[in-house]
Amino acid sequence: MIDVLAIAAHPDDVEQTCGGTLLRMAEAGYTTGIIDMTAGDMGTRGSPEIRVAESEAAAKILGVNHRENLHFPDARLENSMAGRMTVAHRIRELRPKTVILPYWQGRHPDHYRAAEIGYEACFLAGLKKLDQYTEPHRPHKIIYSSIYANVTPSFVVDITRYFERRMESLFAYRSQYGSVIEGEALFPDEAEIRERLAAIARFYGNLIGVKYGEPFAVKETMRIDDIVAFPVRSL
Repeated sequence: MIDVLAIAAHPDDVEQTCGGTLLRMAEAGYTTGIIDMTAGDMGTRGSPEIRVAESEAAAKILGVNHRENLHFPDARLENSMAGRMTVAHRIRELRPKTVILPYWQGRHPDHYRAAEIGYEACFLAGLKKLDQYTEPHRPHKIIYSSIYANVTPSFVVDITRYFERRMESLFAYRSQYGSVIEGEALFPDEAEIRERLAAIARFYGNLIGVKYGEPFAVKETMRIDDIVAFPVRSL
């Protein structure tokens, strides 16, 4: 059983967008997991086998309890019934309380397709008659990682203590972020990647008065019961 399940299109997507949050949840005692929909086989660098192996190394750094790759076709993700049913079946088996999805809009079609498939699979997973072999389960909460979306986040998670480990998990993908000649003109070097991601995390951390943060969006209205105990000051 998984408390927090992150679903993403490619290996290393989770590390970039919500790795710090997964680290924080794991340290808090929650079970965490990741489902990568593709092995990134259309990427310029690496191979599916290499990227899956790297994702397993990254998972150890993130402290996740479960990680799997569905091997859907990279750069050709389709919101098909077969895809939704596959993910819905995994949700019924893993039974997550919270699901993290990519933001529902983005430059890469695979990212917003992953959000569509994930959301609809969460709904289908709750249908009793979906199949006779697994029990229905519908996550309590779906949140969307909005780190690369030009939107105001619904909330930001303080990842200050976990930022360096998040970066360590990302750089476990040596085929993508190491010193590789292949595609050298297309990709920034490791120092530039670290600087960019640190700047983004600093920006979102600043919104809540901490050093590093990861932003998320939700589609429903948040409930607050105690208006005296808000954690972030207005002035």
